[in-house]
Amino acid sequence: MNIVIAGAAETDEIGRLPDRSTVQLHLEAARNALADAGMTKHDIDGIATVGTPGPIHIAHALGITPSWLDGTGVGGSSFLFHVRHAAAAVRAGLCRTVLITHGESGRSRVGAGRWGLGADSLLGQFELPYGVAGPPTSFTITALRHMKETGLTHEQLAEVAVAQRRWSHRNPRAMYRDLLTVEDVLASKLVAYPFHLLECCLVTDGGGALIVTSEELSRRSPVYVLGSGEAMDAPMISQMEDFTTSKGFRLSGEAAFAEAKISHEDVDHLMVYDAFAHVPIYGLEDLGFVGRGEAGAFIAEGHTSPGGRLPMNTNGGGLSYTHTGMYGMFAIQESVRQLRGEAAAQVPDVEVSVVLGNGGMFASAATLVLASRLP
Repeated sequence: MNIVIAGAAETDEIGRLPDRSTVQLHLEAARNALADAGMTKHDIDGIATVGTPGPIHIAHALGITPSWLDGTGVGGSSFLFHVRHAAAAVRAGLCRTVLITHGESGRSRVGAGRWGLGADSLLGQFELPYGVAGPPTSFTITALRHMKETGLTHEQLAEVAVAQRRWSHRNPRAMYRDLLTVEDVLASKLVAYPFHLLECCLVTDGGGALIVTSEELSRRSPVYVLGSGEAMDAPMISQMEDFTTSKGFRLSGEAAFAEAKISHEDVDHLMVYDAFAHVPIYGLEDLGFVGRGEAGAFIAEGHTSPGGRLPMNTNGGGLSYTHTGMYGMFAIQESVRQLRGEAAAQVPDVEVSVVLGNGGMFASAATLVLASRLP
């Protein structure tokens, strides 16, 4: 059975949306994805989403009683996990068509839960007391070690933001579109060494939804799910086996490439979760597109920019397009657009796209291999 993404759409707007609650963002994205697929809620018998509201809330709000539910919550990579789990459920006959939704009022906080860590949590006990509080400070641990051991420079780290702004410059929906220079990035406010403001993700509102089903039930030109993989590293960044590489990235990528039966030479387009500027560097190295310590120069030389040999994060990514808090849904959306030939900054002749998601601070990872046609 061939599994496909038969529908994909984001909310009408992304960015600053103080007039929409978290639930509204989920439902708006679901409505748009159903319209994109040429389906109605009556075609849906599986629901997957993460966080609050969960899948039961979303199913009830849509008037659906599904036969299959998935509330897997592993941070920003959750939506890649959902695609993988939905594919398995459809193949197993547990359901026929799955709606995966995401909505997050990350900036306006309308209907969103409170921030905070329990004092009894691992982070609350073993990292927070030492001043490691949240992604900007947590991710510095990995970035600084990578810089020390591989020779990654501040200028190369800044080049990640510069390259992705070249893509968002071509995307009318992107939150930030003005072109950047390395000097601009390094002159921006220092948030937590070595990260400057322009090397940190946006904080936005928005959502997206996907419809996963069999090729036989798809009502439009489908995007094929050729392979997938999921993995983990450690629940806390301080407990990673190696600060300079993501075990989750490596293992999920290996699984996805093996299932899809592809090599790196087959990949036309790449989406790597980019909460901070160093994460795409890890993605390039851990997926095996470049060797250890080579990603910084690879990006600086323009290989991931428009006209480069490995277009990456072509919507502008979490650094320039949008980042609601959990970005993985938007990475999948751009991959689907590129494969359909519908992207704002369209890359010519995209047939195979790889999406790599990160959850937490390298805690979870998932990889999808998507294609416009079967091999």
